[in-house]
Amino acid sequence: MKIDSKPARFLVALVAVFCWNTALSHAVSEKFEGKIYSGGPLKPLDSRTQLKVGDPAPDFTLPSLSGEKVTLSDFLGKKNVVLSFVPAAWTPVCSEQWPGYNLVKDYFDQYQAVILGITVDNLATLHAWTQQMGGVWFPVLSDFWPHGAVAAKYGVLRSEGTSERAVFVIDKQGIIRYMDVHDINRRPNLEAMIDELRKLP
Repeated sequence: MKIDSKPARFLVALVAVFCWNTALSHAVSEKFEGKIYSGGPLKPLDSRTQLKVGDPAPDFTLPSLSGEKVTLSDFLGKKNVVLSFVPAAWTPVCSEQWPGYNLVKDYFDQYQAVILGITVDNLATLHAWTQQMGGVWFPVLSDFWPHGAVAAKYGVLRSEGTSERAVFVIDKQGIIRYMDVHDINRRPNLEAMIDELRKLP
């Protein structure tokens, strides 16, 4: 069935969000059973970004799992970009957050957006982790060396060397339109992210 109206499409997105917050998390947790490191609750925030909505997004180039380097400015005039910083591979919340984006890929396509997933892990670790997830549709980038340089550029590098759990929505002109530096112990609000993408021209 084709859904033509924007309100109807957004309602379907909300249903997908609901699914993401329920059944998927159980399925992913079962897949990772016995393999996830859980160090217990962490300090919710441990950095303070100087960036704000309306600022140009700092450019960067990072290696990806595909073997190619990905440069943010290559998307100028072509795609809206969602940067998804997660703290570490093989941890509970991260291992549910990224697979959840597979459920709503159609909405990223609809709003001409791509996710760039970023962690401070090395590529070998990211390869094993994403394979265990069953794969993700978006580029996964390693901010391993110089360690956390891109996270630091965005003001989300924590004192222990991981990044915050943070989302930046960047429009086709390279301007930050939405930021959520989130409690590291919880998944960011997917509904809010989709709503911000929907607002972009």
